[in-house]
Amino acid sequence: MHDHNTSERLASYADVLAGELPDSWTSSHLPANAKDDLAELADRIWDLDLVAASLAEHPLQQAAVLSRPDGAQLVVHNRHDERDGFLIAAVAPRALPDEAYRAVPEPNGIALADDPFLSAEQVAGDLLARYDSALAQVRHNALGGIQPSQPDRVVLTWQQDGSVATAPVDARAGAVLVAHGFVQDPQSGIYRLNGDDTQAQARALREIGPRLDRLGIGTALQHPAGRTAPTSAPATMPPTPASTRTPTTRAR
Repeated sequence: MHDHNTSERLASYADVLAGELPDSWTSSHLPANAKDDLAELADRIWDLDLVAASLAEHPLQQAAVLSRPDGAQLVVHNRHDERDGFLIAAVAPRALPDEAYRAVPEPNGIALADDPFLSAEQVAGDLLARYDSALAQVRHNALGGIQPSQPDRVVLTWQQDGSVATAPVDARAGAVLVAHGFVQDPQSGIYRLNGDDTQAQARALREIGPRLDRLGIGTALQHPAGRTAPTSAPATMPPTPASTRTPTTRAR
């Protein structure tokens, strides 16, 4: 039978934990009756160690999901042994292809004490560091040579087929790109502007700069080695000093 007190304890613990972690995290609770959501979440838990072993014997009956604005997620759930506390694990992003995860070590989860304040220090100093590193590797793999953007700069990369591709961090930047002919791939999240009409492509690249600048977002155009931009396109877009933060992302 579902234990209401256990649910409240997990939800309360996760709320406090989210508030104590670095950056901005929010917490949401998945109760026992959210079976489809729990099953989907369990399939994305990025772990081949402690948490995977626990889930093999005790499938998720409830969980708390901690989410960061850049898409990173952590899942907190009950332990099933004589010890107090919880288990926490990283969650793999939905959209990235399986190939991107190859050769990337799993950021395996950890056990947490019953004190969310002490646990926040443990998560920040251990799991989050490994998770952010794995996320960066997987996202880089998914980009396939496209230089990653930052929150305050969109990096556009010429492709061998003449198109221009980018993976903006800010949804506002994505809206500007779409308005100027870029098409987003639903799996990778990458935006591409084809080069079939080089004049239209050049015009679009000239126009997005000022629009992004008004949003406080700079632009940079990268030319991979051996790639020469069409003469009708601008040779460069002067980059805006960017944040050094790297966005912080499945094991099978």
